[in-house]
Amino acid sequence: MSREPDIRVQRGSSAALRLIERICLVSAGLGGVTIFVTALVVSLSVILRNLGFGGFTGDFEMVEIACCLCASLFLPLCQLRRGHVMVDLFTNWLHRSARAVLEGIWELLFAAALAVLAWRLSLGAAEMLDYGDRTMLLGVPVWLIYLPAIFGTALSALIALMLSIPMLRGHSAIVGARS
Repeated sequence: MSREPDIRVQRGSSAALRLIERICLVSAGLGGVTIFVTALVVSLSVILRNLGFGGFTGDFEMVEIACCLCASLFLPLCQLRRGHVMVDLFTNWLHRSARAVLEGIWELLFAAALAVLAWRLSLGAAEMLDYGDRTMLLGVPVWLIYLPAIFGTALSALIALMLSIPMLRGHSAIVGARS
C-alpha cells in the first residue's frame, strides 16, 4: 500500500514559518472540532426528532455556518502543505529549477487572488455589520461568519506569498516531505 508523504515545514526553517505552521494547525484543529460538534448536534437533533421530541431549532443553519467556518479554517494548512490539486502533465520534462519558477509564479498569482478575496470578504463583513443582518432561526449576526473566512484567506495569501519567493529563485518550496 503506497502512502503519500506528510508535508511539513522543514527543519531549519525560519521562526516565522514555524509560527505560521502552528497557527495553521490550530486553525485546522478548530475547524475539526467545529465540524465534529456540529455532526453531534445534528445527529442528536435527528434522533430526538425521530423519537417524537422535536429536533433543535436551526440545526440546518448550524451546518451551513459550520461548513463556512471549516472551509475557511482548513484553507491555510492546505495552502502551507501545498495540498491543492496540481496538474503537471506538460511540465514534467522541465528542469527542476524551471518547474520551481513556474510553480512560484502560480503561487504568486494564488497569493494575489487570495488577498483580493480577503479584501472583498472584509468589505462584505463591514456591509453585513452595517445592515445588522442575522440568520433567520438562530439569530447569529451574519458579519461574524465572515471573520474566519477573512482570517483563512488572508493567512493563505501570506503563506502563498512566502512559498512563492524561494520558488521564483528556482528553489523548491520551503516545505518538505517527511515520511
